[in-house]
Amino acid sequence: MKPSLSIFRPSLLAVSVSTILLSGCLSSDNNSAPDAGTPAVTGLSLEYVGRYSSGVFGESAAEITGYDPASRRAFVVNALEGSLNVLDMSDPSAPTLLDTLTVGDIANNAVVNSLAVQNGLVAVAIESSPKTEPGFAAIYDAATLSLRGSIGVGAQPDMLAFTPDGRYLLVANEGEPSDDYQIDPEGSVSVIDLGDLDNLQVRTADFTAFNDQRAELMAAGVRVFGPDASVARDMEPEYITVSADSTTAWVALQENNALAKVDIAAAIITDILPLGYKDHGLEGQGLDASDSNGAIDIKPWPGIFGMYHPDAITSYSIGGETYILTANEGDARAWGEDNPAYWGPEDSDDSAYGGDANQGFVEEIRFKHLFNANGFARRLGDDMPPQLNALAEGALLNPDVFEYCGASAGEPGDCREDEQLGRLTVTWTMGYRTDDNGDPVMFNVSGAEDPAGDRLMYDKVYAFGGRSMAIWSAEGELVWDSGDMVEQYLASDACLAGSQRDIPCADFFNSNHSAGDSFLNRSDNKGPEPEAVTVATFGERAFAFLGLERMGGVMVFDITSPESPTMVDYLNTREEWVMDPETNLAIAGDLGIEDITVIPADQSPNGDVLLLTGNEVSGTTAVYRVVLQYAE
Repeated sequence: MKPSLSIFRPSLLAVSVSTILLSGCLSSDNNSAPDAGTPAVTGLSLEYVGRYSSGVFGESAAEITGYDPASRRAFVVNALEGSLNVLDMSDPSAPTLLDTLTVGDIANNAVVNSLAVQNGLVAVAIESSPKTEPGFAAIYDAATLSLRGSIGVGAQPDMLAFTPDGRYLLVANEGEPSDDYQIDPEGSVSVIDLGDLDNLQVRTADFTAFNDQRAELMAAGVRVFGPDASVARDMEPEYITVSADSTTAWVALQENNALAKVDIAAAIITDILPLGYKDHGLEGQGLDASDSNGAIDIKPWPGIFGMYHPDAITSYSIGGETYILTANEGDARAWGEDNPAYWGPEDSDDSAYGGDANQGFVEEIRFKHLFNANGFARRLGDDMPPQLNALAEGALLNPDVFEYCGASAGEPGDCREDEQLGRLTVTWTMGYRTDDNGDPVMFNVSGAEDPAGDRLMYDKVYAFGGRSMAIWSAEGELVWDSGDMVEQYLASDACLAGSQRDIPCADFFNSNHSAGDSFLNRSDNKGPEPEAVTVATFGERAFAFLGLERMGGVMVFDITSPESPTMVDYLNTREEWVMDPETNLAIAGDLGIEDITVIPADQSPNGDVLLLTGNEVSGTTAVYRVVLQYAE
């Protein structure tokens, strides 16, 4: 099968709601037609039930979650210990640590990255040391914790998913580079046949067939930008969702701002779907861009574009059409950022001493450090990436685009002030004007195009993440994006945090999960960071549960109509917002949501629909109850 390339074409798709099916390996109620006398589900709300706390702050002691209904056990990745915590869920209000599953018999110094649970089996993604070496997938019995089988996969297995029919286990092998970017493994997807657990078989779906399509991919909007990277090395699979019929998988390529489409039976990547970019200059798609202006200020910023960069993805089907949901977190490549040799000597104004590009690759930079009339030399040895310094000696803003914030020819004006765009974290790798060969068009310090000039001209500036949830067609066409809805709700009087819903969210808008009272802290960098997303159906309605990593909490959307979802609830169980949570962990609540698992009522230990959330900063596993609302 020859792989193909789909060009991004945004559209709004009109659909009729008839049958709702859950795709992938996530949970729903029963997905069966309601009885004639059963009231229709009209909405839902969330209630806090309880939590298990590891007692460890900020060390990723609770990340990915899963649940086995037969044993009534929850499984939680404890990355700090390289193990899985096994929790007794018999009493959801007080989960208790039952056992710990370790993987030392699979690989020494291994890191557990993820898990998936289905049909009494627990699959575990195991990263080798160093991470650039091939990793492993292991399968355990959920009731006995005995090892059923293991097999080698690609470098840095980051997420895994069972197909709904239980025939295959899919593994997203992210293949991140070494810190100095001298070793860059190929990203891939492992397709493991589960027909014989004593003799697992694996095939690898890789990206090598796209290596000769690099220019076409980039022109379509796929980010291929690692130093000297082939397409296969540059792709970094992050998350997987599977169609309800178990034939097709979609894989998030987070840093590449794209999805890969996989033919599961053939173990072939058939397509790379660019996601395009979010125009933050449009009404309803704005953002709060400053952590320094002392007030919430969500508004359009013309010339600023968001890279969707989804982390978690999931899928569901309506009327025979499959839709992909993405949590648009944003993520930058920042390798070697803690290595002084990469940045070069401090207080050097000589470009020859601007750092060693062979020691890493950092794409992120603050807006005001990229745009300064004095050029890049002033930042050498501080935060000026040597790759950027080698490209030019400074950067300009197109005054036709950025005049609204004070830019003029050769001068960024007030655009670079902290109260405006100055502290916004952006990428320097794209947005500047190029010629037909992709080489930068150079300008002089006065802002005139000049082949002998030494300045880049940025017509667009790209920030990380979409601060949103989006819905896409199976071919990667945009159906709906929440725009600035997430930040607008968090800023509103309607938003109340805490398990008792008694803390005004606006008082702690865009707070950082690892700090105390940090109002606006994340406004300049990805905002609330939508991280986790899952979907469940109840009767004839479908709901998405969106986890916000930084501000925290779970936001619920009715997505029965994919082109016009509505928000129905938000619950944030962070309890302490003023004092630093590390010193008050016992009362802090849940911080840094990483993952969400839905437990259907017919599989739940108490007959209620439940949510599990893994919270990596607080090291807690929280339990919520889903309270369904019915028509009268």
